[in-house]
Amino acid sequence: MGCDRNCGLIAGAVIGAALAVFGGILMPVGDMLIEKTIKKETVLEEGTIAFKNWVKTGTTVYRQFWIFDVQNPEEVAVNSSKIKVKQRGPYTYRVRYLAKENITHDSETHTVSFLQPNGAIFEPSLSVGTENDTFTVLNLAVAAAPHLYPNVFIQGVLNSLIKKSKSSMFQKRTLKELLWGYKDPFLSLVPYPIPTTVGVFYPYNNTADGVYKVFSGKDDISKVAIIDTYKGKKNLSYWPSYCDMINGTDAASFPPFIEKTQVLQFFSSDICRSIYAVFGAEINLKGIPVYRFSLPSLAFASPVLNPDNHCFCTEKIISKNCTSYGVLDIGKCKDGKPVYISLPHFLYASPDISQPIEGLSPNEEEHSTYLDVEPITGFTLRFAKRLQINILVKPARKIEALKGLKQNYFVPILWLNETGTIGDEKAEMFRNQVTGKINLLGLVEITLLSVGVVMFIFFMISYCACRSKRVN
Repeated sequence: MGCDRNCGLIAGAVIGAALAVFGGILMPVGDMLIEKTIKKETVLEEGTIAFKNWVKTGTTVYRQFWIFDVQNPEEVAVNSSKIKVKQRGPYTYRVRYLAKENITHDSETHTVSFLQPNGAIFEPSLSVGTENDTFTVLNLAVAAAPHLYPNVFIQGVLNSLIKKSKSSMFQKRTLKELLWGYKDPFLSLVPYPIPTTVGVFYPYNNTADGVYKVFSGKDDISKVAIIDTYKGKKNLSYWPSYCDMINGTDAASFPPFIEKTQVLQFFSSDICRSIYAVFGAEINLKGIPVYRFSLPSLAFASPVLNPDNHCFCTEKIISKNCTSYGVLDIGKCKDGKPVYISLPHFLYASPDISQPIEGLSPNEEEHSTYLDVEPITGFTLRFAKRLQINILVKPARKIEALKGLKQNYFVPILWLNETGTIGDEKAEMFRNQVTGKINLLGLVEITLLSVGVVMFIFFMISYCACRSKRVN
């Protein structure tokens, strides 16, 4: 009887040890299975989860606009006073709802080429007004004239056309005109062929961004979705050859197995450059653990602090020998127009940038850019891209509309918030197909290991106790 009992205890201990060993073995095997599945499903090729969501996003993406309505236009034009602005918004459009076009796979280079169609649909229910709401804003054509034509004689000719068209430093425009384009009366009088339609995002609807060429990840998953080349209407060849403008993905996804220590780089044609985000926090998004990566203040720092921004300091006077920070000159890919980008309300900008403007209230919660990335797949499940469009206005003694100015202004035109969040249905599918299976496998591994260890310890203690009694 005692022998049988000892045998049973030893057998139990052996089983427990076996379970523990199996659980230990299952862990790396399970991790290998997860890694293999993830690598397969994140490749950009027909039939994968990544490709299906890459061709046409299943997330509703909105772009909200806040317009800076100028309250004292005459005072600024005559006395060079501070510009008093009042933001009005949001005015909301649905964007990125069109599927990618001209998708072409290259099996030799393991790349995929495509065009991204542009479209914007106004959403009245998510807006404070209509597209016909009117604002007092900077006259884009008048402000750009001395930058595009620095010759004094030509400026004199342009001045006569500006006066004839009854244009001034500021103008009244509807939301629709300001965003998507209007026929400018001053430019319409220029006696030689030039574009006469002006708008912050003109042209947009019925156009396409690209051609993009990205890596499919078929041969190397660490390169999936990373942009190889970009050839668009926004010609990046304007930048010096030593300025590497294109790095990373388009931010919709990143190579899988994201680490907190990584710097996520992504390219945006809106700002004609690549930019980056760093880890900020772990967040639970609809039951899915994600990493939040945010745009750091260093991204808009002066070249003194961030040498990567040396390409965006294009002159020494206005930038105070490249020590001012918070705005980036992207005029070289905007046909020479004095366009500068910043974070909304000049968040993280040096005081001299915002000093001539009243009515700004920058804060990180409302005005910072972030990406919520699921770390195993690298998919971006929520994002908020926030940018401000500004025009540099300088005094011009030959143009009467600008000759009253005594200082330079970075005039804020509008800021935008482009957001997208994975829907409830997609989140449930993601939990079932990805995180649920991973959690279940992890639970099985831990359970087997834990039960095995407990069984082994219990039966060994019982066996030792039994042996002790027999000796006594």
